[in-house]
Amino acid sequence: MKHPSLVLFFVFFLSLLPACGSQGPQTLTILTHDSFAVSEELITVFEQENNVAVVFLAGGDTGAALNKAILSREAPLADIFYGVDNTFLSRALEADIFVPYESPLLAAIPDDFELDPQHRALPVDYGDVCINYDRAWFAERRLAIPAALVDLLQPEYTGLLVVENPATSSPGLAFLLATVAEFGPDGYLDFWAGLRDNGLVVVDDWETAYFTNFSASSGRGPQPLAVSYASSPAAEVIYADPPVDEAPTASLLAPGTCFRQIEFVGILRGTPNRDLAERFIDYMLDTRYQEDIPLQMFVYPVNQNAQLPPEFVQWAAVASEPAVLGPDLIAVHRDEWIAAWTEVVLR
Repeated sequence: MKHPSLVLFFVFFLSLLPACGSQGPQTLTILTHDSFAVSEELITVFEQENNVAVVFLAGGDTGAALNKAILSREAPLADIFYGVDNTFLSRALEADIFVPYESPLLAAIPDDFELDPQHRALPVDYGDVCINYDRAWFAERRLAIPAALVDLLQPEYTGLLVVENPATSSPGLAFLLATVAEFGPDGYLDFWAGLRDNGLVVVDDWETAYFTNFSASSGRGPQPLAVSYASSPAAEVIYADPPVDEAPTASLLAPGTCFRQIEFVGILRGTPNRDLAERFIDYMLDTRYQEDIPLQMFVYPVNQNAQLPPEFVQWAAVASEPAVLGPDLIAVHRDEWIAAWTEVVLR
């Protein structure tokens, strides 16, 4: 005669088998800004290697996505947040939305990119916001390329520059910060007042500035100078139809004319998938993922072992002396600087 308790144990054990066998993959949710992009095959590899379904949640521009992460802190919308940059980093850290994670892949990333010593936000990529110019436009008119920001105040450049509103645009804010770094908190507004008096054009977003106002991109825009990225010339070559042998644009790269944006990723506090989140961050920082970044988002990988695609080597540029402002300083004064800029330039 079988022992009743033993029979009950086997019945209970067998009842668990179907559930275990049918258990599907876990879900890992990643909150990003709208400009995020990655090759599908890379995500598929991670999903297969870790038995996970990766879901990307687009949260708007950087500021809007960060607001969503902060407002949902008690009930996180995602496990990971990617895309906060050094212009908003201190705000994210002050809101305490991330938990520390010191990835072993940080050993391959230069210290200059690691702005949080507690490793709550880990650097993923970087790019320089610069003024791009229409090479043919300047060549046809035999007009010298501006050598420094202050040159833009000269009468020969009247009405030639379009910028994005720093209150609504990430590159617009980055360029505003470049001017604060270049002219100082007591001098940047005088520079902007001079630009306004010299025919400055302001639009709400990068897409409008680059694809509507910029003469090199649309072929119809009135401004041959536009705030964009130092990698934009590479994109012009890669996406040219018909193909071109050289970029129609280039960037102003003189000291202090560009602002370096660094983008970070972090594990959101409260995630039930901490182990999976750590593995995905390691995946993002490893060379296989890092080498995918340039042609997906036209920014540079931070892993010094990652190889750049040939198009980037030939056509993209990195500012040797970009403008620098610490994230703590930006956090204290960002809203003040934007409000003062609005008062001077738009009113």
